[in-house]
Amino acid sequence: MLRRHAAALGLAALLAATPALAQTPPRTLTIGAQTPPSALDPHFHNTQNNNQIARMVFEPLFELDTKRQIQPRLARSIRLIDALTWEVKLDPRARFHDGTPFEAEDIAWTIARIPTVPNSPALFTPQIRTITAVEVVDPETVIIRTREPNPLMVIDLTGPVMLSRRIHGPDHPATSEFNSGRLMIGTGPYRFASWRHGERVELTRNEAWYAGPIEPWDRVVYRYIPQAASRTAALLSGEVDLIDYVPVQDVPRLQQDPRFALSQVESITYVYLFPDSMRETSPFVADRQGRPLDRNPLADRRVREAMSLAIPRQQISDRLYSGLASPADQFAAPTAEHRIEGLPPLPYDQARARALLAEAGYPQGFRLTVHGPNGFFPSDDNLLQAIAQGFTRIGIETQVQTLPPATLFTRATNRDFSVFMTYYSSYTSIIPLRAVVMTRDAQAGNGPFNRQRYSNPAVDRPLTEALMAMDEEKRKALTQQAMAALMEDKGVIPVIVLKNSWAMRRDRVVYEPSPPNMTEPRLARPPG
Repeated sequence: MLRRHAAALGLAALLAATPALAQTPPRTLTIGAQTPPSALDPHFHNTQNNNQIARMVFEPLFELDTKRQIQPRLARSIRLIDALTWEVKLDPRARFHDGTPFEAEDIAWTIARIPTVPNSPALFTPQIRTITAVEVVDPETVIIRTREPNPLMVIDLTGPVMLSRRIHGPDHPATSEFNSGRLMIGTGPYRFASWRHGERVELTRNEAWYAGPIEPWDRVVYRYIPQAASRTAALLSGEVDLIDYVPVQDVPRLQQDPRFALSQVESITYVYLFPDSMRETSPFVADRQGRPLDRNPLADRRVREAMSLAIPRQQISDRLYSGLASPADQFAAPTAEHRIEGLPPLPYDQARARALLAEAGYPQGFRLTVHGPNGFFPSDDNLLQAIAQGFTRIGIETQVQTLPPATLFTRATNRDFSVFMTYYSSYTSIIPLRAVVMTRDAQAGNGPFNRQRYSNPAVDRPLTEALMAMDEEKRKALTQQAMAALMEDKGVIPVIVLKNSWAMRRDRVVYEPSPPNMTEPRLARPPG
């Protein structure tokens, strides 16, 4: 025993004398990401690029993993007591980064804060819309009461992250307080280090994370590189270890280079156009001479159908995306729960499109400007150009204007556009219907992404009933009824479904692909 102890002391002395052997060099993961967050406030904008940062620092009660399974985060379990009552068990180990315990009372405080965030392009109100009360039973148990049955409660609770009434209260904190970094104190696996708007976010590992295992990355750097070619160049030069939204044209080159690996997955992300169909006049439509029209052609369903028929979705998927996209058939991902099965891709028929325009009173067509993002998903600007060319071929003389994502969504929320392009990601069919095309009702929490104020009773009636249907078969039938009504009316125009791709240095990273296209250090591991 004495000899073993002396040997241990000798080894300790040797390690102390040779610092290079004393510790493993710190591991830094540098990510070349396409789209920066618009804010650090985790409740300001419910969008992927914001959420993937927020969920490293903060945590929701539950999360959906890459296999579509519900996993515990701040909560351990949930059970339905009756149609209006849920019991949630919390993890008593959870602590915020400054040591403040996560407490049951923080849930009610967080839920009360969510609808109050000013100037939000899209709040988390759909996820909390039915909650009327959060009652504390004991430090590890809360009762959530709802105003109506909510079969989506567990999925809803994977959305908003939880704050602390002690750290972030007592009043509702301003978004600027998060952007400054002062209130970037969460319970998550990473701590906030710094943020340069539009340029980078830096995180450090939370050594005291209660949930474990502790992350392998000591430091994570998100570098925001919206230009596709520059993102690939940064990977090739070794400036970054991992990039998201791999440019389509660079995929073959990276596949053939043994230094790099690609990680791909069929996504739950689909691109769509949202036409302004609810106003009598619209800001970016005119006659062929450029004069304002006295009525909005997009309000005519036949015009919207003609626009859908003018989009060569298969050609776009094959030529523009080289197979890394597929034609859309409805307003839902191919694997989404309760989608309408067996539909063919939406048709492409220029002759029928021209006939519909003539039937609607526009035999000579009209002028249109469509808006979309630049640097939000792969080839988004080129996709918008391809769509515009399709419209022009049927007589809708179309111009394109692309904008940075944050600007696009702010202006879209203000109803500045006649038609704009964006995408949605969801494992379900009912949630995008609720969020995007249900009649906007801030008090009820419906339609936060309904930026064109679309309203259709044939969609709302079955959808309202579906959102309260605890019987799954009934909910499925009602969801499909709402989906069919939307697609018949062409309230939105689905375009393509994206395939998600990441590229990485083989000697640095192994990445687990994410169907909702999240680029997170928790999905990245060192090789070996």
